Amino acid sequence: MNIAIERLCYELIEHHNDFKDSCIIGIQFKGALLAQRIYNRILELTNTKSLLLGKLDITFSRDDFKSNFKIHNPYPTDINFLIESKRVILVDDVLYTGRTIQAALQELQNFGRPSQTELLVLIDRRFNRQVPIQADFCGIRVDALDKSYVKVEWSEEEGNDKVLFYEADRL
Repeated sequence: MNIAIERLCYELIEHHNDFKDSCIIGIQFKGALLAQRIYNRILELTNTKSLLLGKLDITFSRDDFKSNFKIHNPYPTDINFLIESKRVILVDDVLYTGRTIQAALQELQNFGRPSQTELLVLIDRRFNRQVPIQADFCGIRVDALDKSYVKVEWSEEEGNDKVLFYEADRL
């Protein structure tokens, strides 16, 4: 996992140079944890002072918000800058159906119109996409079928960093 994150940081540095017109926005909750790590590592690797970091909650933009019968607990959105004309690096931990990213793209519109939006994910499940969304930067690609689940655990939340693979009957 750390190797994948390190490689993602170097790819971003290669594509964004000094990050003058770039920002990283993590999708709450686990995407924001990944975004924070990437942001911290890029600051260690470069002398950039212009890279911005934000956290985006998509709870009320999800297409299943009203359709299931559980209470959703929103996380705070923390974007204290406009994304107008910026290159936005949207970050999430796992790309599966694409619906989370679709909701994030919709929510981002409240903060301006970026010149470009790129998607960075730690894990790309590849199969079972429901909307035509793909990652620009990907740490690990996994061929997980419909009844399999991929879960990323972060030390900030669970005590250890790990990627777990589950069969549906084991949850």
